[in-house]
Amino acid sequence: MDKSPLQDFAAAIASGKVRIVDLTFTLSPDFPVIVLPPEVGQAMPMRIQRISRYDDAGPGWYWNNITLCEHTGTHFDAPIHWHTGKDLPNNAVDTLPPQDMIAPACVIDCSVEAGKDADFLLTVPIVEAWEAKHGRIPERHWVLLRTDWSKKNFRDYANLKEDGAHTPGPNAEVMRWLVHERGIIGFGTETIGTDWGQAFHLDPPLPAHHYLHGAGRYGLQCLCNLDQLPPTGAMIVSAPLKIENGSGSPLRVLALVSH
Repeated sequence: MDKSPLQDFAAAIASGKVRIVDLTFTLSPDFPVIVLPPEVGQAMPMRIQRISRYDDAGPGWYWNNITLCEHTGTHFDAPIHWHTGKDLPNNAVDTLPPQDMIAPACVIDCSVEAGKDADFLLTVPIVEAWEAKHGRIPERHWVLLRTDWSKKNFRDYANLKEDGAHTPGPNAEVMRWLVHERGIIGFGTETIGTDWGQAFHLDPPLPAHHYLHGAGRYGLQCLCNLDQLPPTGAMIVSAPLKIENGSGSPLRVLALVSH
């Protein structure tokens, strides 16, 4: 029997020719959530309530109830999450095209810059310099911003000050450019949101959300282990939970990397 491409793929994983990198934080009650201005609604941290653990409530089994926001931990943003994408077709996690859940990635390493400046901004010239080394970003690719922010402890992860969060992210021009000039499928970060920590002050405010979701594209945040990915060539598997009319979802994000 002739081998199919899927059989070759399975053999490559089994042999180690294709390595799987987990880009997901462990979801726990301690994981920080985004904090918004107090006058608006807030995201709920994860809560775990034990139902039974081999005891009188269930002698042979262990299980829990969990309560959490759709945007907790490593999570996916669907277009319906933002007002610019609210009227698009198939814009919620239960109606997204399944083929969009597997896509290649470009990883832009700005870890040195972000290590020196928590308010580091990704700009078009920085991406153009990356393209000069690695080639033009192809359409329908993820762009993942590596900052090594995921290596921080939870106490410093949100980096909240009196004027809000101070975390690295993209400026408005680069998000418009990536979406409309490069046709990316989505943008991913190691921080709590896809936007810069002070992005309420940009025009438009929170431009990653504005441009991505207005064009029917996606966001990934709270990623980790981006330092284990090459600049190009990784394949990202990011299938959110199929929540009815869901705006987003925690998920397990895997990267497939060929040796």
